[in-house]
Amino acid sequence: MSNKSLGRHGESLARQYLQTQGYQILEENFRNKIGEIDLIARDGRTVCFVEVKTRQSLRLGQPYEAVTPWKIRKLSRMAASYLKYKFYSLEIRSRFDVVSILEDIEGGFEIQHIKNAFDAIV
Repeated sequence: MSNKSLGRHGESLARQYLQTQGYQILEENFRNKIGEIDLIARDGRTVCFVEVKTRQSLRLGQPYEAVTPWKIRKLSRMAASYLKYKFYSLEIRSRFDVVSILEDIEGGFEIQHIKNAFDAIV
């Protein structure tokens, strides 16, 4: 499976997983001039900006370890932009989650959801 198709499959699994946990998906692959946010969801009254990382092995470490300080800064700027655009405010309760997906030997997937994975960096 190519990296792109693995990523798309991981995002689909993450969306389904979050929905089973009661999240309402607001946006998928939200793009602006800064970049892309994989999923934006609502968990109760909280808007969640979700980064999805999918890997087929642990050779490069856990999938969530690919969320670097550079990526955190980029996601932070995008989240602020989204909140201003959609809600006209930065005072909306929000957080950053990571859904880490690892394919197992039999072709199944292990999903780890890290709520409030990091704080915004501006």
